[in-house]
Amino acid sequence: MSTQAPTFGEELRRRRNESGKSLTDMERLVHATRSHLSKIERGHRNPSVELARACDAKLCADGRLLALLPAAARTREERPASRGDDDVPWSLSVSATGESTFTACDPKALADGHSSAVLAHWALAPGGREAVSVEAALPVFHAVFDEYRRLGQCSGPALVIPLSSTATGALRGLAHSAPPACSAAVLRLAARFAEYTGWMWQEAGDDRAARWWTEQAARLAASCGDHEMTAYTLLRRAELALYQGDAQTTVDLAEAAGRQARGLRTRELAAQREAQGYALMGSETQCRRALDRGAELVESARTRTDDAPALGSTHLPDLAAFVAAWCLRELGESEAAVALLDAGQDTIAPHALRARARHGARLALALADADEIDRACAVARSVAEDVRTTDSATVRADLRQLRSSLATRRKHPAVRDILPVITASLRGARTT
Repeated sequence: MSTQAPTFGEELRRRRNESGKSLTDMERLVHATRSHLSKIERGHRNPSVELARACDAKLCADGRLLALLPAAARTREERPASRGDDDVPWSLSVSATGESTFTACDPKALADGHSSAVLAHWALAPGGREAVSVEAALPVFHAVFDEYRRLGQCSGPALVIPLSSTATGALRGLAHSAPPACSAAVLRLAARFAEYTGWMWQEAGDDRAARWWTEQAARLAASCGDHEMTAYTLLRRAELALYQGDAQTTVDLAEAAGRQARGLRTRELAAQREAQGYALMGSETQCRRALDRGAELVESARTRTDDAPALGSTHLPDLAAFVAAWCLRELGESEAAVALLDAGQDTIAPHALRARARHGARLALALADADEIDRACAVARSVAEDVRTTDSATVRADLRQLRSSLATRRKHPAVRDILPVITASLRGARTT
């Protein structure tokens, strides 16, 4: 006869008692009140995924306690971004063949329902192949891609997305007009622009648009035989799953990318993403194996000699250390995570506000877990200001976790000061 699996609360109480820890001990370890923990153990309350993960880590459950949460509870709710209905005085469209159309409209006429709202309309068709110089154009687009990446570090997605979208369309048109021998190189770069556009949409908080652009990148890459970009789009999908708290999908997509990838850099990134997925599960053993596998690939990947734009983050100088710290914090080893993040804090370029905010948010979370409250609040203040500039939805997800963690310690003066600042940054308001 099969026995019914215990509930999360029942297993939490069993493991806590088995470890000799009282509710007071757990209150200090996971930063939740004794009353709240008692209600969870008795089945009167459900834990948040962050609290469940902290309990799993502190009781050395290796993911078995976390696995008792219902699947829906282990997946963070997707927050659709709000969209305004502001008038657009003009629009530009670029077709797959390179033809572009420009339309200027009268906002007042549009609002009144007049058919004569169009003030101006132009169409521009690309020239013949004899008018295209791919050899001259491609280096310019490569430079533009690097500059858009730099721009994305110090401004919000709303500024970057129209630029990178247009560049993607322009390159698709160039590929249609380019000599057959050159079209593959153009499509490879178009795929990079499309992938970056998808990342910016994720940063804007619209995962549906991020998925659509990632799929376009995959199609463009497949059309020119770019296997590395095709594999990397799986990692982008894995990242979307990661920020939604879907650990199993994160691992599955990362493993698929690792199997498909041929280049060392992509395999390194796949191992890192896989480790993050296992960390979300609370599976320390498998997480560390993936981290070790990624570390073995790091040095070899750095010897790349091609001049294509590098895949993955280029503004976190030691991405492997950042990912390791991310995983350690999720596994409850906050002090080790703080040490790694402290070491990398000063290596981020001054202009890379988005990377600095991402790094700082994880540092603040680890500091809060390690009971270094004053430092956590000081770092959080800097993160809140950078988020206001970069409008990063992924960093705001970390700030929500931080706010919940700090809210249990409202009596601390620094916490009382920083909570309104964090709340303002989550609303997109200016911090002071």
